[in-house]
Amino acid sequence: MTATAIPLSNALWRQLRQEASRPYLLGGRVPHYFARGKLRHDPVFRALLERGDVSGAARVLDIGCGQGLLAALLHAVERVHQAGHWPADGPAAPLNCRYQGFELMQDMTGVAERCLTPLPGAPRFTCADATQVPLPPSDLVLLLDVLHYIDLPAQQVLLQRIREALSPQGRLLMRVGDASQQRHAFSRWVDRLVVRARGSRARPNFGRPLSSWVDLLRSLDFEVDQVPMSQGTPFTNVLLVARVPARGTPLSIEDTA
Repeated sequence: MTATAIPLSNALWRQLRQEASRPYLLGGRVPHYFARGKLRHDPVFRALLERGDVSGAARVLDIGCGQGLLAALLHAVERVHQAGHWPADGPAAPLNCRYQGFELMQDMTGVAERCLTPLPGAPRFTCADATQVPLPPSDLVLLLDVLHYIDLPAQQVLLQRIREALSPQGRLLMRVGDASQQRHAFSRWVDRLVVRARGSRARPNFGRPLSSWVDLLRSLDFEVDQVPMSQGTPFTNVLLVARVPARGTPLSIEDTA
């Protein structure tokens, strides 16, 4: 069942953005302004809170975490909640999460470590290729705008390994682009521009039509909900909420071979 979103007030969301951006002052103007802009214009972060997608997860694994914006946002929620400013009739606040982020780019991991590891809760960041290293047991795994950088066979292997790492009734939150839509070409162009602006080479894009993403997750015994996640943007993004079913048992790669 798709979660029902409980809206946050604009004033509260503005406070959360400010709290989440503040630690990046330790990293200089660029990480700070990036955090402010991303949280303001990317709808997924507010949606994750309003839908309660991160709530109730003790162990959070963020694959492709960048400079750790989700960790910063979780810290902001903790501070606002402790100050008594979280609304009683609001969505459930994600509290006491143990966060671990994996990121392939060393410079981004460096920013996250410098700015966020001093925070209470000590979020952890690892510069690693998630397709190559063991994944820790997790209650919630996030793959936001990541899988299209990985070739098709590796996509399936990584998702199989995530399925193994998830606890019973754990969740995978995966934002993808729908390659079947004409506007997806614009998304790919912007993606290449951002990668080059970070000083990296443009990487191949291994996108799929939305139906193919859903079929892939269902083949791994996930229950899947689809949530539009392009509001206010020109992109074709969809948030896929994939749950280990209540009847589910731990899955091994051999089960799907």
